Amino acid sequence: MYGPPQRPPVRFSEGTHRLHWATAPLRAFIFLIIYFVLLGFPLLLTQTDSGVTLALTPEVILRFIIVTVPMGFIAVGTGLWTWLSLRFRVDKDDLVVETGILRKNARRIPLSRIQAIDVVRPLVTRVFALSEVRVELAGGEKSEIALRYLGRQSAQQLRAELLARAAGLPGHTPEAPERHLWRVSFGPLLGSLVVRLPVLGTVLLFLASLIFFVLYAEGGILAVTIPVLLGLIRAVIAPLVMYANFTVAMSPDGIRLRYGLLETRMQTLPPGRVQAVSIVEPAIWRTLGWARVDVTVAGYAGERQALSSTLLPVAPRHVAMHLVSQVFPGTHVDAVPLIPASSKTVSIDHADGAGTDDVVFVTRHGWPCRRTDVIAHARAQSVRLTANLFQRLLGLATVHVDAPPGPVQVSAADRELGEARAIVESTARRALAARRAGGGDPTHWAR
Repeated sequence: MYGPPQRPPVRFSEGTHRLHWATAPLRAFIFLIIYFVLLGFPLLLTQTDSGVTLALTPEVILRFIIVTVPMGFIAVGTGLWTWLSLRFRVDKDDLVVETGILRKNARRIPLSRIQAIDVVRPLVTRVFALSEVRVELAGGEKSEIALRYLGRQSAQQLRAELLARAAGLPGHTPEAPERHLWRVSFGPLLGSLVVRLPVLGTVLLFLASLIFFVLYAEGGILAVTIPVLLGLIRAVIAPLVMYANFTVAMSPDGIRLRYGLLETRMQTLPPGRVQAVSIVEPAIWRTLGWARVDVTVAGYAGERQALSSTLLPVAPRHVAMHLVSQVFPGTHVDAVPLIPASSKTVSIDHADGAGTDDVVFVTRHGWPCRRTDVIAHARAQSVRLTANLFQRLLGLATVHVDAPPGPVQVSAADRELGEARAIVESTARRALAARRAGGGDPTHWAR
């Protein structure tokens, strides 16, 4: 017995391709949903002496049909226009995206600018077995290429082909195997979101306001209870849904992240795209041995930067450190000796300090939430020294090792002025040597 024949893989470098045909009815369906909520349903309501009621009289139904039928044709036309107006192809080392029907526009994107490739599956599209491919490029907030939507298998093949060509390999190169690193279980994820000092304080405030409302039936207390409840939903429920089933895997084509409950996302960060890393350890987490890993990735900006800044939401500290050693090969963060800040300042946490080795520059700061910021010398864009008025009076300065804009900013505060100048000079030399040794540009890394 033979199974069903396998469809041959799609070669996106051969010919011009369109989005999946189901994109048109899906866009039309979404358009009609918005229409019905904003305009269609109010057409079925009638004002009476007792208030607004749902009255399905012949006149109301006729009015609804007269408005809805043209809107249906507009929805179908919008869906078809969206589907027909976008075409794309892979032309050697470029991704070419053509838009428009009456007036065509072609955008050619060098694959060397690719910073990350995400395969996203919102809840609605999962019903139709569709996926969205988001190609993140270096260059700011408006540099994203979003292909909505492709078939699930086609999206995976496009991702693999783009990654292969960006690495300097033939487009038909099979997808690289991966090595599983860590999976975040539901229990630790929920616990990590709850056992944070701001969340615990918010829970106590919510319980106190709820008890006051029950005992005294004072409706005014809802002005406190409802915003607090919304804050808890944003701080606990939203991250829980977003980072559910979070897995990290290492592959020759980069770091692969998979996560999401309602909207699933597969994110691939090619080698060398992570610019800086931060190991975050809140006070209660440290007693449990937990840590979170945040990253700055070039190409992400604005809201996309905030949504894609977590490399690992929670894990044992040794797992987080091992992941950092995979991101920046050849280093062990805990082995880097850290020199404390000047004795002229009062430090609450004696673990604060800054240090460097041949690969990375490391700073540690913060209490009760401790952050260990790490940047590879090869990723440093500039090194600078700043001093505010108070620091100038004490002969102190802050050293900044700049990465692209993002959640991780590496700086060593309150260093003696002579020490700060020495750090700037030595870090600049190490950064120059690292870029020369690594060829400077991580494009076509597989060659």
